[in-house]
Amino acid sequence: MTDTKIIWNTYSDDVKHFILSKINDENIADDLLQEVFIKVHTKISSVQDVQKIKSWLFTVANNTIMDYFRSSKRQYSISAGEKMEVDIVDSDDHTADFFEHTEHDCLYGIIKNLEKKYRDPLFMADIKGVKHQEIAEILGLPLPTVKSQIQRARKMIAQGFIDCCGYELNEKGKLVGELKSKEDCKVCG
Repeated sequence: MTDTKIIWNTYSDDVKHFILSKINDENIADDLLQEVFIKVHTKISSVQDVQKIKSWLFTVANNTIMDYFRSSKRQYSISAGEKMEVDIVDSDDHTADFFEHTEHDCLYGIIKNLEKKYRDPLFMADIKGVKHQEIAEILGLPLPTVKSQIQRARKMIAQGFIDCCGYELNEKGKLVGELKSKEDCKVCG
């Protein structure tokens, strides 16, 4: 089953449902579905084991979704006073066993475990690119409180990498170390 048309006929509905579970926009989901299958068509020859086509396909879909979120974070804008619920992209679904363990797995687990009062401002500032003043207005908090929560959340993430993966801070205050295997991580393992 290494023909793109057969893969499309077999899995396109499942892949689209998976994309829609992450992105609640039919048009964007259609675009991403097309992008996934362009990648499938151009890289299908790299699949060694035909039995793993489905897991490979969902890995491609998940990576395409993550690329979409990374590329769209700078295009995000919010009007003053608008309330929003922040949601972290969850890669912890039925395809997670097939993904290679990366720092993103640890980061997701660490961010997921942050208290909401730290997670939301951090997500808006560092992922969505919203200015601190806008975050303060959206959350109805004083600007110094928002800045403090973001700084504290960043420190918690660094501590999370230290606790989860055994990273250390070097003399310049930068995290250094090697990623442990998923089984050895305390947060995402």
